[in-house]
Amino acid sequence: MTYSYYISIKYYNTKLLLCMFITLAKFSFACAQDQSDIQIANEYLLKGEKEKALKIYESLVKNPENATLIHNNYFTLLLELEKYKEAESYVEHQIKLNPTQVSYRVDLGIIYLKTGDQQKADRYLRSVIRGNADDVFHLKMISDYLAMHNLVDYAEYSLLEARKATHNPSQFCLEMANLYRLQNKQDKMVEEYLNYVTQTPGNNSYIKNLLQVLLAKPEELESLERLLYDKVQQNPNSEVYADLLVWVNLQEKNFYGAFIQARAFDKRFHKETSKTLEIAQITLNNRDYENADKSFTYVVKEFVNTPDYLPARLGLIQTREAKVKKTYPVNNDSVKYLIKEYNLFITEYPDNPNSHEARLNEALLYAYYLDQKDSAIRKLDVLIDNNHVSSYLKARAKLELGDIYLLMEEPWESTLLYSQVEKTERETSLGYEAKLRNAKLSYYKGDFKLAQEHLDILKQATTREIANDAMDLSMRIKENIAFDSTGAALRKFATIELLLYQNKISEAMTGIRTLKKEEGDQDSTVSHGLSSTILDDLYWLEANLRMKQGEFEQALALLQRILDNFGEDILADDAYFLQGEIYEEQLHNKNKAMEIYREFLNRFPGSVHAAEARKRFRQLRGDALQ
Repeated sequence: MTYSYYISIKYYNTKLLLCMFITLAKFSFACAQDQSDIQIANEYLLKGEKEKALKIYESLVKNPENATLIHNNYFTLLLELEKYKEAESYVEHQIKLNPTQVSYRVDLGIIYLKTGDQQKADRYLRSVIRGNADDVFHLKMISDYLAMHNLVDYAEYSLLEARKATHNPSQFCLEMANLYRLQNKQDKMVEEYLNYVTQTPGNNSYIKNLLQVLLAKPEELESLERLLYDKVQQNPNSEVYADLLVWVNLQEKNFYGAFIQARAFDKRFHKETSKTLEIAQITLNNRDYENADKSFTYVVKEFVNTPDYLPARLGLIQTREAKVKKTYPVNNDSVKYLIKEYNLFITEYPDNPNSHEARLNEALLYAYYLDQKDSAIRKLDVLIDNNHVSSYLKARAKLELGDIYLLMEEPWESTLLYSQVEKTERETSLGYEAKLRNAKLSYYKGDFKLAQEHLDILKQATTREIANDAMDLSMRIKENIAFDSTGAALRKFATIELLLYQNKISEAMTGIRTLKKEEGDQDSTVSHGLSSTILDDLYWLEANLRMKQGEFEQALALLQRILDNFGEDILADDAYFLQGEIYEEQLHNKNKAMEIYREFLNRFPGSVHAAEARKRFRQLRGDALQ
């Protein structure tokens, strides 16, 4: 190779590299410029300056590289400005450049719809969907794209074609359910969710959560119940359907129905743990003592040599205890009988964890109903010192012991015990409960500022009941301090509450009468222009006291005062519902109770008591028996 040839080759390569560098630089500059223009166009679009945005997009789309970056905005803008010819030309061009990109073909169908040519659009979109029948991935993608553009009917058709192609009627159940939800086809939506959960039983809880959110109205739950009855009859060996039928009865607060279905579940599937026991505890927690009694009794009879037997026996005594406490005035002989029942249980199974629970319940009966506080304290101390007792139950015993010391007017002992539980059970429901009791203690002492600090934290508690209690007490403090910055009336009210808690009835009644007069009570009517909002709370407090003493007519009259004079306040729905309870449970006036529950649902449809009122009304009408 000659020297001159080498120079010429070197010169050529250098020139080629220089050209490549210049080209690359120009390309990079062009890309950077395009990116800047895209950003400017998008900003115009956000500001609503559509014509300015369109002009830039039309320039950008000349470069095929930009199409994917601006397509959605550009295409939507063309449709909004009704530039259908331009949109059609643009989309057809994109289809030629990207023949495998099915979304562009769908866009063409969207243009036909926008121009009002429904038949042409329908034929075209269906042909696009059928044309991809051999590709399930494409059909799913087409469905998602159509759903995004609110073309739900065609999105559904695409998934149905996918099912047809794969001969799998259970494919894409969740997606189909969502499409039916958007179409407001509730029965079909539920069918798809049920179809899904039978294929994947492990997701039963997930489907229950979805149905709980989506089926909020009573008639919707009733429709689901009817559907599940049919499913259970058609598929008697399906655990999923049987379990969901129990669950839907619980959602309706039909605890008798839940018991019947749980019993059938236990008989059919013979699980290690009883479904009926689970329902019994839920029913007890919801204060349906008759059906809780039925459920626990069934488990006691049918599960004698199983781990469910002792919890059921204990639950049965607890249910009967709850019934005794709800019969006013409480009969001391019934309380002594309950103590005998707990003693028998403890004697038979002294070292069983269920017996530790029984000891706690027995101690509280001594403290609150037999006025034997020293006996109660000794029993709780033994429980707390027992190394075999769980830390959870020990913490509960400490809380109860703190309450008893409050009864005995030893608040420092109380707060010490509450604070211990706060510390050991931090971020648990018991820890929050301890903080709530400390807040109430500060409230009783008239230290509203400290009480409010505790309550502000408790409003965020994970336990709904504790959060609600904290919210109620917080609102009472704020409302009354707003009317009286010294808090004098509220301080007197808190003292009365403490007297009632300590069972000093006559002193409390004297305090109630005095404070009512100070706050403008006229015995038969309330004067307007009151200085505080404490009167409705006073009526509520006295009504509950009268009820517990068996003075039901006086209680009803006090509740009526709340409704007549504070009908728009927070206690109105509580007062009306309690009237219904008194007529139903204490006076046994079925017709009057039904009348109140029916009217309650009209006046307070959003109340926390609405579901319970509906359940009680239906039971009194005889629906549950049917």
